[in-house]
Order: sequence, then structure tokens, then C-alpha cells
Amino acid sequence: MLLLLAGGLGAGVVNTMAGGGSLLTVPLLVLAGVPGTVANGSNRVGILTSTVTAAVGFRRLGYSGLSRVLPVLAPVAVGAVIGAVLVEQLTDEAFERAFGFLMVPLLLISLRPPRVSASSTGPTWSGPMAATVFLGIGIYGGAFQAGIGLLLVLALSRSGVDLVLANSIKVVVVLAVTVMALPVFVIGGSVDWGPALVLAAGYAVGGFLGARVTVTGGEKVIRPVLVVAVVGFAGRLIGLY
Repeated sequence: MLLLLAGGLGAGVVNTMAGGGSLLTVPLLVLAGVPGTVANGSNRVGILTSTVTAAVGFRRLGYSGLSRVLPVLAPVAVGAVIGAVLVEQLTDEAFERAFGFLMVPLLLISLRPPRVSASSTGPTWSGPMAATVFLGIGIYGGAFQAGIGLLLVLALSRSGVDLVLANSIKVVVVLAVTVMALPVFVIGGSVDWGPALVLAAGYAVGGFLGARVTVTGGEKVIRPVLVVAVVGFAGRLIGLY
């Protein structure tokens, strides 16, 4: 319980500031005796609580991503349901293999520094390209969750959004993905509620703290966290943990 609480708190902070916190919490759930696919579903309960508290934190501090994210919510939400349904068809072994395989392109993307502009006020995508990009991110997030925050921050920052605003928008998108995907796992019996709720408690605190650190510290604090997230992906890929 202590490991799950601490892991959830740390993952909540990292997910709010960058992404990739699920790379810590999913293995912790497995360590606690939860099977791989059930750990994937159980982790969504914590993601839900952390994104809610992070969204509240950003809003109280003057950063609300809701108005700027509405155009992308539909493709992301649809993709999340598709991804959750697809991953429910996998065995534990296949899930873990697919999880590792999908970290490769994610790592390559994250190694490229994003473009940011302090004068930007929102994403610049429009039309079919935006729908395609966010449908793909939604499918990935619905299926695997881990790393979706990092993908969203990179995509938003490359559109010219500064990292603080990008994180506030990202939190709302991840919340939408989780709300759409979690019921699929609940109905499929892929949530172990005991460990999930303990983890979620830590996640909730971490999400709120992450929002505060993001706004008060700004990009000079966010960028090192992004680097640590990339290193975390690399360490998992080469089998260090």
C-alpha cells in the first residue's frame, strides 16, 4: 500500500508535468500481484483521479485547457474507446509485448525537442489532419495510457503552444480519454479495485501538486521532467528495470 501510494503520488506529478508516469505505476501493480491487462485497467482509476485534481489545480491558477481542447475531444474520445476495446482482446503476454514494442516509436519522438512559442494561445491544427492526429493519440491512449501525456505535450508544443498551457490542455484530453476508456475495462472485469483505489489516492494528490509546480515553475522546471521521462522510457526499453 505504501509503494502504491508513493508511486501514485510521483506518477501524478510526472504525468501532469510531462507524461510517462504509468511506466512506474503499471509495473507496481504487477508487483502487487495484479495481472498485466488488469494492471492496465486498474491504473486508469488513478489516471482519472489525477487528471481531475490537476484540471482543478490548473483552473484555480488561471490555466484552463477546456476552451482550447474542444475541437480535438471528439476524435480523441472515439479513439480511446477503439483502443480500449482492442487491447481487451489481448492476453497478458501479448499486452506486455505490444506495450514494449510501442515504446520504441514513442521514445524516438520524445528525443526530438519540441518547438514552443510564448505568444501562442492554443493549438493550430484544423481539418482532417487534426482529426487524424488526435484519433491516433486517442487509440493509443485508450489501449495503453502510458506515454499519452508525453505524446500530447510534444504534439501541442510543436503546434506552437508553450509548455505550461500545453500541459493544462493535455490534462483535459487525458481526462476525456480515461472517462471513455475506463468503463470498457470495468465491464470487462479488468479492474482490481483494492490496489486501484490505493493507487488512485496517491495519484489524486500528485495531480494537484503537479499542476501547481507546473504553473509556478514554468518551462524551466517542466523541461528537466520531460528529459527524465525520456530517460525512463529508454531504461525500460533496454531492460534496466
